[in-house]
Amino acid sequence: MVTEVISASELHKVDPVFGQLSFDNHEQIVFCNDKDTGLKAIIGIHNTVLGPALGGTRMWKYNNEWEALNDVLRLSRGMTYKSAITGLNLGGGKAVIIGDSKIDKTPEMIRKFGEYVNSLSGKYITAEDVGTTTQDMDAIRDVTKFVTGVSESKGGSGNPSPVTAYGVYMGMKAAAIYKFGTDKLDGKKVLVQGIGHVGETLVDLLTQEGALVQIADINESRLEDVSKKYGAKIFMGADLYSADVDIYSPCALGATINDETINRIKAKVIAGAANNQLANDKIHGQILRDKGIAYAPDFLINAGGIINVYAEIVGYDKAEAKKRTENIYNTTLEIFGLADEKNITTQQAAMTIAQARIEARKKENATK
Repeated sequence: MVTEVISASELHKVDPVFGQLSFDNHEQIVFCNDKDTGLKAIIGIHNTVLGPALGGTRMWKYNNEWEALNDVLRLSRGMTYKSAITGLNLGGGKAVIIGDSKIDKTPEMIRKFGEYVNSLSGKYITAEDVGTTTQDMDAIRDVTKFVTGVSESKGGSGNPSPVTAYGVYMGMKAAAIYKFGTDKLDGKKVLVQGIGHVGETLVDLLTQEGALVQIADINESRLEDVSKKYGAKIFMGADLYSADVDIYSPCALGATINDETINRIKAKVIAGAANNQLANDKIHGQILRDKGIAYAPDFLINAGGIINVYAEIVGYDKAEAKKRTENIYNTTLEIFGLADEKNITTQQAAMTIAQARIEARKKENATK
């Protein structure tokens, strides 16, 4: 008899979804495949207690399908808590399309993805994210009504990036007054890592206030353009994590705060737009607290975008969307206060507030 030996690297594949480390009682995972258009996508619906799951569609050249699955699980979970903590009647969902958006994306692929969204009958509502655009959302609108962030000419709110950046700016100012005693950012040294649509708008807001902004990005031509446009300095050091700055603002992909980087960080405040900045919420959140670094939880301060597209669902009101986004400042201060009161991390404090709202709604629904 020959006994098959399964290696350690293969063990985690025995339970491909429910066995993933990032699986957190997700309600539904949808795998979408279309040979004709080349579409390979995953839709993750984490929780719909507060309402339909809303979250953007990211198109990225993942190294493998496991990486894509892990990303959609983490991102959809984050959207649940993002909506809960900002008081929106929405659940958490996210979608990823596997591929290079600059090479592989076609109108036919995007429309086909929209058909998959439509098949969920409103349980998941999509929006734009990294690798997708307002024009893509317009194309999806042709095949389903369950999409937000469409262009203003089609009755939508357009690109949500400026509102996202404004929310990050509000959260950063709240973290600054907590750590430095003032929310004035003039003269503060801020390093913005990642200068996409959100990062660029944040650079604009910071330079207008007089902050001393440095920028970092893998796209050198983009660095040159943004530097010339706003007068921001291009970070030239070998290690941006050990940069001598007051505020570190990660605005690219997540997990930049990890075992390799966390003990090199000199900034006293971390406030950025990237999702899932902590590679491990518990471990790295505690290390930041122990080091006296004020961390503004990403799923709160980058919620401006979802606040903006949510307004499309209930009837778009630009002033109301801005007011809700400005309130990120107050909620951030509330989180810092709760973290100090309970001697817990800001990540735990934010999760506590968000989870309490979800549990309260569960009880309401159970009595109906």
